[in-house]
Amino acid sequence: MKIEVRKIEQELGFLLLRIAVVAVLFIVFYIIWDILSKGSGVVSWEFLTAKPRKGMTEGGIWPAIVGTFWVSLVTVVFSVPVGVFTAIYLNEYAIQGRLVRVIRLAIRNLSGVPSIVHGLFGFALFVLMLNLGLSILSAGLTLGLLTLPWTITASEEALKTVPLSYREGSLALGATKWQTIRTNVLPYALPGMLTGTILGLARAAGETAPILFTGVAFFWPHLESFPKVLDSQFMALPYHLFIMATQHHEIVKVRPLAYGTALVLVLLVLLMNLSATWIRYRFRKKYKRV
Repeated sequence: MKIEVRKIEQELGFLLLRIAVVAVLFIVFYIIWDILSKGSGVVSWEFLTAKPRKGMTEGGIWPAIVGTFWVSLVTVVFSVPVGVFTAIYLNEYAIQGRLVRVIRLAIRNLSGVPSIVHGLFGFALFVLMLNLGLSILSAGLTLGLLTLPWTITASEEALKTVPLSYREGSLALGATKWQTIRTNVLPYALPGMLTGTILGLARAAGETAPILFTGVAFFWPHLESFPKVLDSQFMALPYHLFIMATQHHEIVKVRPLAYGTALVLVLLVLLMNLSATWIRYRFRKKYKRV
């Protein structure tokens, strides 16, 4: 009797899991289908390369694409080195004790802080205190702070997957600590580190609140050349979509353009996720453990 009850409970459990999976997949595919069906007719070469015209009721999203690129580049340059080296220190050099546990707990908690809080903090720190003004640099550094906990956590978890014997064998042969980490640890941890980092950057590329306070503009069609571009305001895909969908004075007229912008943003995030998967596969194949 007990065995039959357990089988029934197991079947019910699996049934609930299947229902949950189907429900999630249905919602995801419905959203993707809705964006794809209403935005694919708008996306064209002109839409991707032209500037907005006539109060954003015509034209394209090229300035928003360029602005998103520059902000993402600043985010990468700031968050990746800082996050990776922080993870290396916490996992390889720091004495494991209460202080390190508190630091790790703080990092995990920071990853759950709402993005609007990061935006307000970035505004106070970079725009006002450091006097960087409303600019790509301020917005990129703010997004860097947003993705930093993700980068540190992903990098540290990847380092933990490398067996201790890899380190001990290298040290036994006379290698220094850094030589051991550089040659025997990082190559095997790199796939996980890059995957987590890219996924964090993909999330940052779709954020609106942090850049809302630090430099994004409603209409900014012209960007300076490097390095002057870092000091200027900019347009970005997520904020452009927000304006087109909720704040525009002719929302019904520009709704197709909003769907086209959403489709481009979804494809951008999808491309970053696929690149993370590809990089992970390539490095796993190259540094396959025996």
